[in-house]
Amino acid sequence: MTEPKYTLRTRLASGLTKSAAALSRATGRGDGAVIGGRVGQMIDPNFLANLAAGRRIALISGTNGKTTTTRLTTAALSVMGPVATNSLGANMPHGHMSALVKAGATPFAVLEVDEHYLADVLKKTNAEVVALLNLSRDQLDRAQEVATVAAKWRTMLTAAPQVHVIANCDDPMVTWAASAATEVTWVAAGQRWLDDSWVCPECGSRIERNGEQWACATGDLVRPLPQWQVENDGVVDPTGLYHEVHLQLPGRVNKANAATALAVAAYFGAPTLRSVPKLAEVTSIAGRYATVVRDGRVIRLLLSKNPAGWLEAFDMAEDAPTLLAINARDPDGLDTSWLYDVDFSPVRGRRVLITGDRAMDLAVRLEVNGVAFEHVSSFEKALAAIPPGRLEVIANYTAFQDIRTELDRVN
Repeated sequence: MTEPKYTLRTRLASGLTKSAAALSRATGRGDGAVIGGRVGQMIDPNFLANLAAGRRIALISGTNGKTTTTRLTTAALSVMGPVATNSLGANMPHGHMSALVKAGATPFAVLEVDEHYLADVLKKTNAEVVALLNLSRDQLDRAQEVATVAAKWRTMLTAAPQVHVIANCDDPMVTWAASAATEVTWVAAGQRWLDDSWVCPECGSRIERNGEQWACATGDLVRPLPQWQVENDGVVDPTGLYHEVHLQLPGRVNKANAATALAVAAYFGAPTLRSVPKLAEVTSIAGRYATVVRDGRVIRLLLSKNPAGWLEAFDMAEDAPTLLAINARDPDGLDTSWLYDVDFSPVRGRRVLITGDRAMDLAVRLEVNGVAFEHVSSFEKALAAIPPGRLEVIANYTAFQDIRTELDRVN
């Protein structure tokens, strides 16, 4: 890709974006992704569209797994050339602007996008591909209902017939939204959390399930036949070829994220045989899945922000002492009633410690679930309370960031 011929306004905005981001990092206020993009847009109102021009772009969206799938897709696509990406999860337009400025001229970009901003970002970037992962309840005090988001995605895709969609055929809400697209590649990515997809969004009838298959009782919506699917320890591509996938990330859900990543990369022409080994280079994502040794304790960090995420985290966590951390600050959502949607029985019988701003909300929920626990006032005290050995940490967003900070911002 040759250096784009930006206008003077865009070049000035790019320079100020870099400066603002660097100042934010230098003063310890954050990584600068949001403030950098905000400054740039003040100078150039069309900043995102101008930065996106000339690149082949994929957008990754859904309730859970966006950051991980974006990182895996970037790795898979990198066999084709440099890829711009918002790798630390700043997934709204200001974060996209900063990421594109930081990357400079690249032939490709893979951007994680908050599901509520997807239509706007698609319009401004003219992306070729949109990958839709899943939809489930999240931040009930400020996020929209799952069916509302699915309907907005459907409207977006109806108005963008040029976009190729890669979608999870195991999620009825995603399937309904993606069915409005002109071209869809279906991925059997799985759906363990079912509580937001018992009712057909097309007609209101119940969704009936039989193993992997599902269909609306009236036949208005039926699980599509997948072109990509997870099988055992690998992925089967549209030709029927099986690729063994070795990841450094835990859980079946990350095999599914890898399948989506390979599908996106293949759409852009990346040979799957070359992309698969690149996936193993992804270790942790902004601290997610990171393992840290501290004072004889082997600490693994798992981020879980909503009921579906907690279900997956329990599947990944080993049977070892486990710290559960809950806050309810603005980035988390202020309403903790979602705790009653989570079944905490998988941690019953192991040593459980709890902490965070809303630890008492969690305490009540664990009592209802019959899970014994100990309250500790800080992560440091949790470490002191357990003997040397393994500690699993499962935390929601700001609690996770607090613990990362105590561990020196592990990545």
